Amino acid sequence: MSLSTARSFLSEAGYGEQELDANSALMELDKGLRSGKLGEQCEAVVLFPKLFQKYPFPILINSAFLKLADIFRLGNNFLRLCVLKVTQQSEKHLEKILNVDEFVKRVFSVIHSNDPVARAITLRMLGSLATIIPERKNAHHSVHQSLDSHDNVEVEAAIFASACFSAYVSMWSMLSLIPMLQHMHHNASLASSSRELLQQLVTSYPSTPMVIVTLHTFTQLAASSLIDIPKQLQLLLQYLKEDPRKAVKRLAIQDLKLLAKKAPHLWNRENTQTLCECALSSPYNSLKLGMLSVLSTLSGTIAIKQYFHPGTGGASAPPRLTDLVKLVQECCYHSNLAVAAHGVTVLANIAISCPEKDMMQLEQDTVMGLESLLVLCSQDDSPRAQATLKTALTSLVQLLKSRPHLSQSAVEFLLCQLHLAHDPSRVLMCHALAAIATQLPVLGEGMLGDLVDLYRVASHSSTDKQQELLVSLATVVFVASQSCLSAEVKTVIKQQLENVANGWTVYCIARQASRMGCHEFSSELYQSLRTRVASEHFYFWLNSLKEFSQAEQCLNGLEDGDYSAAMTAIAEALRSYQKGIASLTAASTPLSPLSYQCDFVKLRIDTLQGLSQLICTCNSLKTSPPPAIATTIALTSGNELQRCGRIAMQMRVSMDEFRSLAARYADLYQSSFDADSATLRNVELQQQSCLLVSHVIEALILDPHSASFQDYGTLGSVQTESEYERRMMSVFNHVLEEVEGLSRKHPPVSYLHTGCLCDAVIALLKVPLSFQRYFFQKLQSTSIKLALSPSPRTPTEPIPVQNNQQLTLKVEGVVQHGSTPGLFRKIQSVCLNVSSTLQSKTGGPEYKIPLDSNTNEIEQRVEPHNDYFSTQFLLNFSILGSHTVNVEASVVDESGIEWKTGPKTTVSVKSLEDPYAQQLRHNQQQQQQAQQARPETAPAPQRSSVYARFQ
Repeated sequence: MSLSTARSFLSEAGYGEQELDANSALMELDKGLRSGKLGEQCEAVVLFPKLFQKYPFPILINSAFLKLADIFRLGNNFLRLCVLKVTQQSEKHLEKILNVDEFVKRVFSVIHSNDPVARAITLRMLGSLATIIPERKNAHHSVHQSLDSHDNVEVEAAIFASACFSAYVSMWSMLSLIPMLQHMHHNASLASSSRELLQQLVTSYPSTPMVIVTLHTFTQLAASSLIDIPKQLQLLLQYLKEDPRKAVKRLAIQDLKLLAKKAPHLWNRENTQTLCECALSSPYNSLKLGMLSVLSTLSGTIAIKQYFHPGTGGASAPPRLTDLVKLVQECCYHSNLAVAAHGVTVLANIAISCPEKDMMQLEQDTVMGLESLLVLCSQDDSPRAQATLKTALTSLVQLLKSRPHLSQSAVEFLLCQLHLAHDPSRVLMCHALAAIATQLPVLGEGMLGDLVDLYRVASHSSTDKQQELLVSLATVVFVASQSCLSAEVKTVIKQQLENVANGWTVYCIARQASRMGCHEFSSELYQSLRTRVASEHFYFWLNSLKEFSQAEQCLNGLEDGDYSAAMTAIAEALRSYQKGIASLTAASTPLSPLSYQCDFVKLRIDTLQGLSQLICTCNSLKTSPPPAIATTIALTSGNELQRCGRIAMQMRVSMDEFRSLAARYADLYQSSFDADSATLRNVELQQQSCLLVSHVIEALILDPHSASFQDYGTLGSVQTESEYERRMMSVFNHVLEEVEGLSRKHPPVSYLHTGCLCDAVIALLKVPLSFQRYFFQKLQSTSIKLALSPSPRTPTEPIPVQNNQQLTLKVEGVVQHGSTPGLFRKIQSVCLNVSSTLQSKTGGPEYKIPLDSNTNEIEQRVEPHNDYFSTQFLLNFSILGSHTVNVEASVVDESGIEWKTGPKTTVSVKSLEDPYAQQLRHNQQQQQQAQQARPETAPAPQRSSVYARFQ
């Protein structure tokens, strides 16, 4: 092995590469540290953060940091700088260092160097270690001494270390002591006394640093205690209005924004009015920008309604006459793009919140402000202009969602600007058009012609922005077409893809087509991509996608009432799905098992099979009608279902099957912790469709008298987020209306009932399935690794334990994240479930053991600290024999929802008899055997007559 082996292992191990254990990886890095070449030493040092991330256990981290301390002590300044960077990157692992004294001793020895750069690096190193050595007096003394140094590098390092220690040392300085009061909120009296103390400090010490620190501590304390937020708002607004110092005003604005996010419902009209007056009178653009950002935060909350409708009994002023509207109308056309962006955001939120009678002119002002800002930013490629354009487009989409009658003119304006804008702006405008078309599908057909014309001339080069524009335009075309692409549209897109698109762009467009239900087009694109990849796993992945698209395309041409054609289409779709699942299995690797994809496709296959079987069952009423004596049998047995003949039992089996499918979809939902909301909603819709079918079977045939439709009455009022969801909800409502009307008019079971069931199946199949983002791309990655102790020396060897003792099972674990942790949801706690089962019972004495001591079923919740958690379980194995202990982990997010993420670990335990009890039992057995082997003794002599008298 070499350093390159450790490097490839610690980065991203590819398929087929052998994994090293923690000790082997550490040994390889240690070889690099002891190398005589500086380059190899540096390379070894920078690999340590990846080692910590992969194996964040205390013993390994302690050994690794001691080795790094030796390199810091003996190496040159460049190596010391590398060690410093590693320490700063691994801040959350510092508390796992066991030998802190030895580690600090080796690092601190460099502080006595004659080289000021070496001393500066050491000072920064000590500052980075402040979390574990906050009270080391020698470190404090060295930092104080270095503040008087004549070397600028050393002084800057001392200032950095001072700032680090100030966050952890209680007596570092008065300014560092004041922020401690923000934590004094655990009871009302303590919070009140802390607030009084802060009030005295801010009055007695009016210097700028003191006021800034005290006010911010004031705000943090109020935000935690909640009851003092109104007072804090008045205090901050007072300083913002009256204090002339810009630094104090900036701090007040910063804290006001914090309180606007924390408790917008506590802002009354007077608070918002004071902020507007300050913004109108401020001559500084930077301060005006800050105040507008606070108003922008408030405008999307209930605070904006409280401003226009204070609810105090007095008449509220018309919105256009208020200072807030005057302010934002003035800012909408400001030369500073950030100010203008906040202005249109507030104005759009006001237009959304105001009642119908007051907003006619306000709508026009909002639209004009948005259009002027869009025209200005669409011609500018700078990052600031693009950020402003994105904000303006977001506000426009939200306004159109609330005011649909403005959509037609807004769409025409965006289509016109698409021809004039630069490529980065075109991409953002396409995203906005897609969102608008999703909200209002009726506008899609009108924009399709302009989009196709634009697609013809969209790209003339293969730059990244051009490729992104092709994908964005294709997405809008798919949304506008509503899953029905014409031959002309396909030809235009294919021609552009053949001319300038690369393979990744084609894949992205095919992926969007699968998401929007354009399966025929996506199948053709996947077919063209299969031979353009270099890995067989990618080939099988693309081949599986092609088969899935072909399977869904088979269901695209279904007609109402044509049940035979539906059976044929489902059979063809199942053949393609079976081919696809085989390719999907071949595409999976140990590092990318594609578990969600496989589970989703298997459920889809089982759902199609269940729907096909249901149609066959409905047809059996014609091929095998109830016998003539069915009515007599029903009256004799008292079971009305006997009137229906054998179809009743088949329907009950079908109903149970769809309920089982719904439960499996629920399990898939619970296991998809990293999925985005659209993917989870898609899984939920599949579950609801299975529940709907089972409910329809019950309501029409099995139990029409007790079936209730009240639980499904709110389906039409649910706000949909995609075209697929809208169509599915429409089908749900239509099916429920038909079933409810039929179940009231006709008793079961007739051809009307079976026809209604088959029509419901066809209606569900006619909605093109949407393959959501998580099927193709995992934006968030979260996994848990568990380590159990004691652990067996070999995987097959059980852990021995005596039956009169309890086994202490320690469970340690680390939470591993991808590049974007917590993108959709974060882990609040980890739920560990430990259970044991008896596998085989060995010989031994039979004891009457209480039932609760025969099994172990324990659950604990632990909160990870720096992605590490640890807990212990006491397990009882009183029955002699072999036991299996299962440890399963699940996570609980910030909303309290539990997700079955795994992993599940199993260990074997062998319960042995206590040696002392075993020895006693053996002695008793030997004594019994000896008594049985002793020869029979002579009969006892007869008693004399003297003794006989007493008997």
